[in-house]
Amino acid sequence: MSRKKAEAIVINNNIEVTILEVKGDQVKIGINAPKDVPVYRKEVYLQIQEANREAVSADGMEALQNFLGK
Repeated sequence: MSRKKAEAIVINNNIEVTILEVKGDQVKIGINAPKDVPVYRKEVYLQIQEANREAVSADGMEALQNFLGK
């Protein structure tokens, strides 16, 4: 799929991704989505996923149990 400046795509009837600017190899996009839909850059999303995995690891569970006094 290709888009030019000011053109958009719609995802699932409620998310709109618009091309705002194209400069060399850089593309700026705008995302219009409902407030309950989280939107992250992929590298940030992956960091969140890794942090979540670490939080539920054995050490994380032990720390939670210690915090709760169990």
